[in-house]
Amino acid sequence: MPVINSLAALEPEMREWRRWLHRNPELQFDLPKTSGFVADKLRSFGVDEVHEGIAETGIVAIIEGQGDGPTIGLRADMDALPIHETSGVAHSSETDGKMHACGHDGHTTMLLGAAKHLAETRNFAGRVALIFQPAEEGGGGGDVMVREGIMDRFGIGQVFGIHNVPGVAEGVIQTNPGALLAAVDEFNFTIRGVGGHGAMPHETKDPVVAAVGLATALQTVVSRNHKATDDLVLSVTQIHAGTANNVIPGEAKLSGTVRTFAAEVRDMAEARIRAIGAGIAATYDVEVDLFYDRGYPATINDPDKAGFAVDVAREVVGADKVEPDTTRQMGAEDFSYMLEARPGAYVFLGIGEGAPLHHPDYDYNDAVSPVGASFFVKLVETAQPLR
Repeated sequence: MPVINSLAALEPEMREWRRWLHRNPELQFDLPKTSGFVADKLRSFGVDEVHEGIAETGIVAIIEGQGDGPTIGLRADMDALPIHETSGVAHSSETDGKMHACGHDGHTTMLLGAAKHLAETRNFAGRVALIFQPAEEGGGGGDVMVREGIMDRFGIGQVFGIHNVPGVAEGVIQTNPGALLAAVDEFNFTIRGVGGHGAMPHETKDPVVAAVGLATALQTVVSRNHKATDDLVLSVTQIHAGTANNVIPGEAKLSGTVRTFAAEVRDMAEARIRAIGAGIAATYDVEVDLFYDRGYPATINDPDKAGFAVDVAREVVGADKVEPDTTRQMGAEDFSYMLEARPGAYVFLGIGEGAPLHHPDYDYNDAVSPVGASFFVKLVETAQPLR
């Protein structure tokens, strides 16, 4: 079964939806225009229920099938990023400093297309729960929606999601039967010393030298504390200190990110970061405070649901365009919270060549919207067929 004909015919309309969303980006939980647009479309499609205000601006819409059956969840994220767009496309962001640089406008469009088709055809048993989520980009909206009880409230038994991928051939679907994306943690050090004249360092306790030593020492967590066969990334991404060339400051700040898959590796990395911070304090005679934030958990597919998603993908795009054992990646995704709550799978959808995700020149490829929408529809119709 290739891309559904009615969804292929819907592509011009889906393009209009997506480009409206692209012109009107909003951040994290503050999505009044975006969620209003989605809710209006859903009602115009004739879905049975539209539940708004979940996780502030999230939506869960229900479409009833024909006859009794379980409920399958389909998720799309809606928020943009705080980036100034430089793509130059005609539908560029109309809000300076905000843009859809990760394609969530495309994800929302794919799920809206699926919603329209499913509401019209209802060629399935049970129910579909369409999950439109805010705040994937750092706000943990997926976690909030789960904690607010959407899985139990709507009886969701399994859940699926899609993310677009630039640089992968248009229409190729990738996934794997286990860990797909990493857990993400952040560390933020404040180093307090004694400032003074740059010509008299002996009268100071230099936090800059301590910060440089800390940055170097943290690299040993990867090079000396973990097995080379375990995935671990530790990157120092910020160092801030000082205001003048002839002044040793009294304080320095150092921050970064940790990416892992295994719980024991995550625990080890945090423990070593804390220990190294304490060691730096003693070595350089400074005060070192650490705020360590455990962020999104690893995105881990259920093996059976991933296999099911692969079978459906082969029906939609053909076996030659499905990669069922793609390499896991060190990026993170808060769909992980939904996969912790219910079995399911996350897949990547190639959109062809173009600027990478989170780049100011990025733009989603509208040609793949019918592909993603067809995949969502076939998941429902295959998982919950009419008897």
